[in-house]
Parts: sequence; structure tokens; C-alpha cells
Amino acid sequence: MKKAIALALAVLTMSVIAASAQGSQTVAARATAGYSCSKTITVPFITPVTGGAGFLGAEQSSWAKYAIKTLAPTLHLKVKLVVGDTPVEQGPTPATTLAQKYVGDSSVLGLLGPSTSGNVAATAKTFFAAHLAHISPSATRTDFTQGTTKEEYPTFFRDVPGDYIQGPSDANFMINNLHVKKVVIMDFQEPYSLGLASAVDAVLTKAGVSTTRLSAPNTTTDYSAYVTKVPSDADIVFFPTQKPGDAQTFAQQLIEQGKKAKVFGGDGSNDATQFKQPGSYVSNFAPDITGIAADSSIIAGWKKDNPGKSVGSFGPPSYGAAQILMNAIHLACVKGNGTATRQTVLQNIKKVSIKNWILGGTFKWSTKTNDPLNAKFYIFQIQSNGSYKLVG
Repeated sequence: MKKAIALALAVLTMSVIAASAQGSQTVAARATAGYSCSKTITVPFITPVTGGAGFLGAEQSSWAKYAIKTLAPTLHLKVKLVVGDTPVEQGPTPATTLAQKYVGDSSVLGLLGPSTSGNVAATAKTFFAAHLAHISPSATRTDFTQGTTKEEYPTFFRDVPGDYIQGPSDANFMINNLHVKKVVIMDFQEPYSLGLASAVDAVLTKAGVSTTRLSAPNTTTDYSAYVTKVPSDADIVFFPTQKPGDAQTFAQQLIEQGKKAKVFGGDGSNDATQFKQPGSYVSNFAPDITGIAADSSIIAGWKKDNPGKSVGSFGPPSYGAAQILMNAIHLACVKGNGTATRQTVLQNIKKVSIKNWILGGTFKWSTKTNDPLNAKFYIFQIQSNGSYKLVG
């Protein structure tokens, strides 16, 4: 009986190993098999379109869709955009499920996103194993492109700067422009806020600013209990949320409890329709492109396709990410005599540079990391009418 059980276990083990090997071979085959560039190429975009950060995915996908509509024909490509919803309240599960789905689709040669740092952390290894390049237009966590925490994967790219710029930029603005003495720093127990909060904290502490750290679950909706912990003499509450409505709630509850501190939101709170408390601050990786003359025709075309919508900060980098990916696919197709693979697309990403970049100037990649060259963050203050005024 024992021999029979041992034999059965051995057979089962060999079957599992064989199945695993077959699965790895299947993924490898998809990465190396040529895909005809005359066929429709699927470009997925992993981004939240529902939940508290739904504004992000709605804006981003509309700009990616417009980029594909207008640019794909000029590159002799047929491209279909598919949007994968990843509500931030549901954690990484939707993103990991979508990653497996897209890896298994041979018409996917590269993709956009994930939009949030938490979902990049959850999927980057899967895309790396499949040799599948992905370009995020909004995931800013430093460790994804540099550092020593082993979160770097050569298949991950972003066309916006990371928190290695945002953290010091925000902190130095508080020190040099606002002359802060005491700052409360929130985090929401997920990768984006934890990384950015720590980056800001480090610079403030080094400059001798007194800091207090508070931590709330990402599902929090009522912040009154946290507001009570804000010292009455605090100057700023740094609030790196991915839900702008929460930044507005916190700012209002500060006023209700008689606290003088102003909310300073990170890029995830940059939405003038939700976060509009006068006197508050917000940073973002993109300028207001309505002031860039070269973008006038792009803006006019996007507005025609999206009547009644305002130009925000998250959409233009998504247009840019789609533009980069399609150019890389085009280069791979040309070099491959009409066929491309995931690997050849990946090899061509950093060969792409774009004149008249939608965010201004010329887009080029850093030679050291998969970050844009010479990118910067912008700081805005919310005015009495709810508009965002550039102040830094």
C-alpha cells in the first residue's frame, strides 16, 4: 500500500512539473512567435474606471483612445484598445487576473499601465516573464525603475517622473516656499502612498521640520478621527491619496475641527472636479497643456471626441504612452519585415524619441533608467473658484 501511494505521488509530482514546464514554454513561445503587423494589434490599458479613482481611468483611456485613433493609421497599424478595470478599493486581484489574461493573448505585443503603483507591483513580474513591455502614464513609485529593493523589471517603463522627483519637490516647496515648521504625513497602507510619504518625510526630517506620521486603510471614507490627531499648530497635512474626493473630505474636516493646516495632495489627488478646497496644494507630473501652442490641434480633436470634458493632467501622459508604444511596435514591424514579437517591441521602446511631445519639448528616455529624461513635477494651489494655479 505504501509503495502504491509513493508511486502515485511520484506520478503526480512529475505531472505537475511537466504542466509547469509546458506553461513556461507556452509563454516563451508567445514571446518569440512573430505576429503579422497587417493584423489587428490589441493594446490593453490597465486602469481604474470604477470606484474612488474612476476619474483616473476615464480620463486616461479617453486620451489613449484618441492617440490610437489618430496616430495608428500614420504608422500603418491597426490597433484596438481594450480597457481593464482595476478599482483601487479591490486591491491587486483585478490587475493580476487581467495580467494573466493579456499574457495569454497573442495579439498583445505591449500594453499601457497599470496606472497605479500598487497594481504595477502586483503585475510587473508576470509581464517580465512574458517579455511584455508595459508603459505606465501615472505609476510614480521610485523602486520600479531604480533603487535597491529589487522591484525593478526591464519590461516596465513610465513616461512621467517618479517619486524620486515628486517627494523632494513637494518637500522642498514646503520648506522654501511655505516655511513649514510642523507637517503631518498620511499614508494609506498601499505602495503609492507609502513610497511617496516616506520620500517627503525623509527630506523634511533632514531639514529639521517636525513630522508626524498617520496611517489609514485605503477604504477609509470618514477621516474625522484622524483629523483630531492633527496638532493645532501643524502647517500642512501631506495627503498622497489616489482618491481626490478623500483629499477634499479631509480638507473640509480640518476646517470643521478648527485646524489651521492645509492639505497638500500628491499627483493622485489632482482632479479639480473633486479636490477643490481653496488654499490647498497639489502636485502633478504634467503641466496644463492648454498653454502649449503645439498641442492646440490635439486638444481640439480630443474635445471634439469628448464633448463637455475638460483637459486634465492625467490624460496627456496617457496619449504619450500610447504614442511611444505604437512607435515601438512600428519600429519592430519595419525591422521584422512585417512581423513583430513581444521581444522586438521591448527592444525598440527606448529607441523612441518624440518631437513636439504633448507635455512640451522633446521626449527622450533616460540612459540609466526606464524613466523620462529631464522630467519634473509641478505644484499648484487651489484658488477661491476651485481652479488650479501653478505656483511651483
